[in-house]
Amino acid sequence: MNVDMLTDGSMVTYLMVPFLICLSRICDVTLGTLRIVYISKGIKSLAAVIGFFEVVIWLFAIGQIMQNLNNVINYIAYATGYSMGNYIGIFVENKLSVGTLMLRVFTKKNADELMGALKSSGYGVTLVRGSGIYGPVDIFYTIIRRKDYNDIINLIKIFNPQAVFTVEEVKYVNHQPFSMGQHIGNGFSNPLRALVKRPVY
Repeated sequence: MNVDMLTDGSMVTYLMVPFLICLSRICDVTLGTLRIVYISKGIKSLAAVIGFFEVVIWLFAIGQIMQNLNNVINYIAYATGYSMGNYIGIFVENKLSVGTLMLRVFTKKNADELMGALKSSGYGVTLVRGSGIYGPVDIFYTIIRRKDYNDIINLIKIFNPQAVFTVEEVKYVNHQPFSMGQHIGNGFSNPLRALVKRPVY
C-alpha cells in the first residue's frame, strides 16, 4: 500500500493497527511471563486464568497481522511488543515478589544476636554448628517471604557484614513459620525497624 495515497481516515487506521498490535503483544507476553512464574510456584488456578486472557489477546494481535499482511510496520510492531513484553513481565514479577525463599547463612561470628532479631519478627530459624577451613562456623537456615528478602539481607549486613549467604527458591512449604508473627515488610518492632534502616559502615 502506498502511504502517499492514503486519506486522513485511512492514515489513522494505517498507524493505529501497528500500535494496537504492539500493545497487545506487550500485554500477552507480560501475562505469559507471569503465567510461567505462577506455574513454577505451583499456583495452578491463577496460571490458568492468566493463560486464558493471554491467548485471547494474542489471537487479537495475530488476527490484525493476518488482516494487514501488506503493512510492514505491523511486523515491526509485533516484534517490538514481544521484546517489551518480556522486559515489563520480568519487572512486574519482581515488583509482585510472589513466592518463598530459603536463606542459608554461614558466619564465623556467633549468630545468636542475628537469629534473635529474625525470631522476634516471626521467622523460624534452624542453627547448625559446623567447621570450615578457617575454623568453627555457624550455619542457619530460615524460610522467608520473597518480598522481605531485601530487608532481611540488610539485617544480616548490620549484624555481620562478613557473613556468606545463599538463597534458593522454594516451591512448596507445608508450614510457614513466619505466618504466625510479624514480617519485616509489614512492620518490625521499633528497635528492629531502626536496625533495618541503620546504614552499614
